[in-house]
Amino acid sequence: MKKPIIIDCDPGLDDAIAIFMIINNSKFDIRAVTPVAGNQTVDKTSRNALNLIDFAGADVPVAIGAAKPLFKKLVTAEHVHGKTGLGDISLPGSHKEFSELNAFEMIHQEAEKFERNLEIVALGPLTNIAVTLLKYPDIKEKIKRITLMGGSCGCGNDTPAAEFNIYADSDAAKIVFDSGIPITMVGLDVTHKALVYEEEINEISAYKNKISEVAAKILTNSLKFCRKHGFDGSVMHDPLAMACVIDETVISTESLRVDIETKGILTNGKTVADVFRVTGKKANADVGIDINREKFIKILKKAMMNYDI
Repeated sequence: MKKPIIIDCDPGLDDAIAIFMIINNSKFDIRAVTPVAGNQTVDKTSRNALNLIDFAGADVPVAIGAAKPLFKKLVTAEHVHGKTGLGDISLPGSHKEFSELNAFEMIHQEAEKFERNLEIVALGPLTNIAVTLLKYPDIKEKIKRITLMGGSCGCGNDTPAAEFNIYADSDAAKIVFDSGIPITMVGLDVTHKALVYEEEINEISAYKNKISEVAAKILTNSLKFCRKHGFDGSVMHDPLAMACVIDETVISTESLRVDIETKGILTNGKTVADVFRVTGKKANADVGIDINREKFIKILKKAMMNYDI
């Protein structure tokens, strides 16, 4: 039986590669993509999602989600992902329509339909999932797992304390982490080790299909950006989270209590992981602590290779 999943995302350059990695994978039943404001405004992330899915030759509904965080002012990552959200990547415009359902209705519908079997991979701020939980609190018993890219046991990348996806809507993150839904947190502790080196990018480019060419361009541009920030490879945050959905052994995890700071002047959005178990609180997340990079690269390459030329 195919695994039913929803991709909740904010495309986004690395979101694009993550979508390409799974959208046509025969082991998964992609029920919907639910864009959210994050890397760019929701009108742009939604259009990007529709264009990416169409470009990949898939038929998956796109249900538009939240245009802003629950309580805070919208912040985007335009300085990283550009004015469109996809940098200098230009895709053909899709003529398909968005779903008549919004993201919250779609997540609720699919959770009801696949009771206790639906998985969500969350690659952006957690607003859509939090709103769904607020509107339909009963679904927390019906979602099998949320694998999310976000957080860190240590430092942040948007502020010194916080990773972008959590910082962008810390109130939503708190609702999700406190929900009781099983969570795999794929944070900076492991995504900063998900490096794609120049020779590997060249290999992906050499596959010479339309998906690998777009992916190689994204990876090349990312490599330039990452080198400016001290990395010797292209850091792939969202693709690592997607790889964990494809093969959970890509990372090793530790069950920890993770609380979300929502009030701190300097620490808003920090994922406070109880690494030394000093609070006595029950663990609420399987937190990524190390990565099998070779396995990640193998999954990435296989996904980019398997598109028709």
